[in-house]
Amino acid sequence: MDFVKARNAMVDGQVRTADVTDPRILGAMLDLPRERFVQPDQAELAYSDLDLPLVGERGRTSPRCLLRPMNLAKLIQAAAIGAEDRVLDIGAASGYAAAVLARLAREVVALEEDPALAAFAGKNLAGCKVLNASVVTGPLTEGWPPQAPYDVILLEGASEIAPRMLFAQLRDGGRLACIEGRGLSGKATIYRSDGGVVSGRPVFDAAAPLLPGFVQPPAFVF
Repeated sequence: MDFVKARNAMVDGQVRTADVTDPRILGAMLDLPRERFVQPDQAELAYSDLDLPLVGERGRTSPRCLLRPMNLAKLIQAAAIGAEDRVLDIGAASGYAAAVLARLAREVVALEEDPALAAFAGKNLAGCKVLNASVVTGPLTEGWPPQAPYDVILLEGASEIAPRMLFAQLRDGGRLACIEGRGLSGKATIYRSDGGVVSGRPVFDAAAPLLPGFVQPPAFVF
């Protein structure tokens, strides 16, 4: 398979057509070999227009995925990442989004709670010579307080709830980008911290697999 051709087709046919105009995002997605961020037998699917479930080293399908390229690019663009920003990437999976973010920001902290995926992400980032992203391991819902506050927090998956547990890790003026809601009812949402008050606004319709822990608690039934 001609991966360079596939990469160009992904950007031209999926990303540009979704009104992603930031040349930094387009350039990063054109340069980064997305096929390296999946197992070798998935490489030909790496540029598909879908949320691609990741396969573990033992051939088991993981509940985690590479986000659909269009949704990832639009979410990153909506977060308005600056060159001096510090970004927390929650649910880093195999490290692809962290590699894209590292082209835009000063520093990226890639949080992953699955040790095997975290190791895979670290290997992939090193292989692509990404020097300003570090992989840390811990529960996704707790964020990563040791390096807070962050200018941007990105959730690589859907949340059924407003991720209020992460708001305290935003710098004043910081943004949190996520897909909120389940299935076709999901909305990409940008939260912004302003003087300690955090408010959100929907920016486009989107769906993604739920991240572990970001689920609506069961309702109490009388």
